[in-house]
Amino acid sequence: MLTLIKNGEVYAPEYLGVKDVLLIGDKIGSIREHIPVPVGFADIEVIDAAGMIVVPGFIDAHVHITGGGGEGGFKTRTPELYLTDATLAGVTTLVGVIGTDGTARTMTNLIAKAKALKEEGISVYCHTGNYHVPVKTLTGSVENDIMMIEEIIGVGEIAIADHRSSQPTAQEIARLAASARVAGMLAGKGGVVNIHIGDSRSMLSLIEEVVETTDLPMRQFYPTHINRNSYIFEAGIDFAKKGGFVDFTTSTTEQFLDGGEVKCSKGLKRMLEAGVPIENITFTSDAQGSLPAFDEKGEFIGLTIGKVSTLYSEVKEAILQEGVSIEQGLSVITKNPAAILKLSKKGMVAEGKDADLVLLKKDSLDIDTVIALGQVMVREGSAVVKGTFE
Repeated sequence: MLTLIKNGEVYAPEYLGVKDVLLIGDKIGSIREHIPVPVGFADIEVIDAAGMIVVPGFIDAHVHITGGGGEGGFKTRTPELYLTDATLAGVTTLVGVIGTDGTARTMTNLIAKAKALKEEGISVYCHTGNYHVPVKTLTGSVENDIMMIEEIIGVGEIAIADHRSSQPTAQEIARLAASARVAGMLAGKGGVVNIHIGDSRSMLSLIEEVVETTDLPMRQFYPTHINRNSYIFEAGIDFAKKGGFVDFTTSTTEQFLDGGEVKCSKGLKRMLEAGVPIENITFTSDAQGSLPAFDEKGEFIGLTIGKVSTLYSEVKEAILQEGVSIEQGLSVITKNPAAILKLSKKGMVAEGKDADLVLLKKDSLDIDTVIALGQVMVREGSAVVKGTFE
């Protein structure tokens, strides 16, 4: 199958100008100013991208693909992700995680769901474990999971600074990170430890203690929910300026936002103004996870559900309303997570990379077309490929 995208302005996410892009099967074959329509091929589609910009498919590196939650009892268990939840939002690559519930939500279920979504046409990876330490793995060890299971690329989400965590020690986190690091090196994977940061005033101190007292590098850790409240956000700026990665969560509640002071689009601009390198920042949606609210006594008072659609909506808002450049905005959901997780074929419009692309309307930046591994999944804003039970 050949697909030729003509006359689009390409952001790779760096601006490349008006180019034609030829997709050969599931890979990007050529990017040039003018590519003639190949002759002699019966199976070729030509897409006129005039008036559009062509960007990498979005990467959502923190999604509860099997559902999450349960903090309000069994009835609050959130549903699994459908294929079009991702594709309509421009997301062509997911990383599945398990959160609070590591009992009813299992690694077997997580890997099975990842394989199902892959069969439906998108790329899916996973982290092993959930909030708690010791980690509940698929094979019996972190090393085996990362090295021998294709989909597993790291560990997480491990909770710290949260009343729902297992209250791990620095020594436990260090041993876990060491296992993930070595396994990742041996398997050619990211091997990062995805860290859930809760509301506690201890914030990132546990990670910082591990880095200060061991030989583990700061970039072994991938802390998320950095925009949870204002004091964690400020700590995140310091952490990132020292070289660490920080991840914003785009699905939020008012409690999660601390009065709206650290909205992702505004927070991105503030971090850049504070001198944080754009390469150290990512956005993820926390989709299908429950977003619980607790009162001052730690009692559950309600929840909403995370949505993949918030991922790009916050990027678009950062570009259109906060003045963040298109290149910088796109980087936090394309190039940056690909680099952090060592997804070498993802996150860029470049020859030899996976044919994951999104076509955006230039005037509004709305999503028009989504292509995953060379297959058109969304056309003119509507899903043309749906999941098995959609």
